[in-house]
Amino acid sequence: MTVRLPSSDGTLRTYDPRPEPFRPSSGTAFTSRTVFSAAHVVADPYADVSPDSPAAVDWDATLAFRRHLWAQGLGVAEAMDTAQRGMGLDWAGAAELIRRSAAEAKAVGGRLACGVGTDQLTGGSLMDIRAAYEEQLAVVAESGAQAILMASRALAASATGPEDYQEIYVHLLRQSAEPVVLHWLGPMFDPALEGYWGSADLDTATEVFLAVIAAHPDKVDGIKISLLDAGREIALRRRLPEGVRCYTGDDFHYPELIAGDERGFSHALLGIFDPLAPLAAEAVRHLDTGDVSGFRELLDPTVELSRHLFQTPTRFYKTGVVLLAWLAGHQSHFSMLGGLQSARSLPHLARAYELADGLGLFPDPGLAESRMKTLLTLYGVQQ
Repeated sequence: MTVRLPSSDGTLRTYDPRPEPFRPSSGTAFTSRTVFSAAHVVADPYADVSPDSPAAVDWDATLAFRRHLWAQGLGVAEAMDTAQRGMGLDWAGAAELIRRSAAEAKAVGGRLACGVGTDQLTGGSLMDIRAAYEEQLAVVAESGAQAILMASRALAASATGPEDYQEIYVHLLRQSAEPVVLHWLGPMFDPALEGYWGSADLDTATEVFLAVIAAHPDKVDGIKISLLDAGREIALRRRLPEGVRCYTGDDFHYPELIAGDERGFSHALLGIFDPLAPLAAEAVRHLDTGDVSGFRELLDPTVELSRHLFQTPTRFYKTGVVLLAWLAGHQSHFSMLGGLQSARSLPHLARAYELADGLGLFPDPGLAESRMKTLLTLYGVQQ
C-alpha cells in the first residue's frame, strides 16, 4: 500500500508506510532520570461549541491517554502548554483536569505534576496575580500532585521590573508546603511572555531567575527551561544549587541534554514525549543501564519529527501532537479545543505522519494509513 502525500511546493509524492511498529520492551520505572511527558487533552467532538466557548473535554479519552503514558513509565505533566492551557483550555477546565488526573494517578500509581498559573485573570495588580497563583496552588495541593509554577501572562503584562517577579515568586515559594518546579517558558511558545523575569535580555533574566531560586532552594525541586537554546540551558544547569534539578523543555536538543556530559545532565519535561512515549521510555531505559550510545541511537532520529512539529509558529505544535494521537489510535477523531486542528497546513500534517510512521510510532500502521487517507480525502487529495 502507498499513500499520496502533498508537499509544500503543491505537488504530490508517493510514500510507502512502514509495515511494522516500534515495539518497546517493558514499562518499568526509570532509575537514572526523572521524565515527565506534558500531555494533550482530547476534545469532545460532539459538543456544540464555538472557539470562544468553555473547553468541552472528552474525559474518558483524555484520562485513557494518561494511563498510556504512565504505562510506559513516564510521569505526566498535567494542565500545561501541551494541554492547550491558554489556547482553548481555561482555568475552570484546567482545574477539573487536575482533579480528575490526580484521582486517576492515585488509582494507578502514576506520577503527576500540575501546572499552576494565573489564567483566571485577564489583568490585575500584583496582589491579584499573587492571589490567582495561590488559588491554583491550593487546587493542586488538595489533589496531592506536585506543583509546576508556570509563567504568567498577567505578570508579564503588569510587572514593572525584575523586583516584581522576585516579590511574587519568593512569596509563593515561601508558602509552598512542598518543593515545586519553576517553569520558564520562552516567547516562541507564548509571545505574551516576551521579557519575562523583567528583561528581554536573557542574560539579565537568567540572573533574576537564579536569584529567585537562591532565595528558597529547599522549596525548588527543579526548573523547566523551554527556550530552545541548549547552550543556555547547560550554562544555567551548572549554576543551580545542589539538589535542584534541571528538567529540559527543549524540544530541539533533548537527546544531548538528557544524556548530559561530565558535569551533569538534564531530566525531562517535554511535550514531544506525548507522541514519542514508548520510544522515549525505551531510550531512557538504556540510560538506566549506562548505555548512552543505545539511548542516542533510539532518540536522535526523533529530533527531525520534533523540530517539524515545533517549527515556527511554535505554539501550534499541539496540532501535530493531536494528529499523531489520532493516527496512533489513542482517540477516535482529529478535533481540538477551539478548533485548533486547523492551525497547521495539510503539507505540514502530511510530513508529520511520514516522519512518525518512519519511526514506527503507530501501534497499528494500517489504522494510521487509513486515517491519514481519510484526512487527505477530506482535503481533496485522491488516493
